Amino acid sequence: MKKIISLSVFVLLVVTFFTVNSIAADKKTHTDVSKPAKVEVFYFHFTRRCVTCQAVETESQKAIEALYPIQYKKGLITFKSVNLDVKGSEVLAAKCKTEGQALLVISGKKRIDLTEKGFMYAKSSPEKLKAELKKTIDPILK
Repeated sequence: MKKIISLSVFVLLVVTFFTVNSIAADKKTHTDVSKPAKVEVFYFHFTRRCVTCQAVETESQKAIEALYPIQYKKGLITFKSVNLDVKGSEVLAAKCKTEGQALLVISGKKRIDLTEKGFMYAKSSPEKLKAELKKTIDPILK
């Protein structure tokens, strides 16, 4: 009789062990599925802007919409123009760690500053700005 009880307990333990491992493995597969990266492109500016400043905004937004039309429509990639002279914008500027004009690509904890390239290329070589945005955003999306 003791052997039957011992064998029953052993079988119960083995079944429990495999059931728990199966459930744990199932949960792990569900949590390992990664969400697509959310990419936010911000252009911070002031109210008074020169032609180049306006070109940075216009060309950056056009590039994002042209390079990533599906992700843009789904909201996985966003472009936001933020006027630093508008009350309340300082909260977002502080969050993005900027105090002045800036072209930033942010995804999670990654923050890439493309301000210099934006001002260098927007007016004279918009295709180069588009290429810089692509070179910056593509690795984030993979």
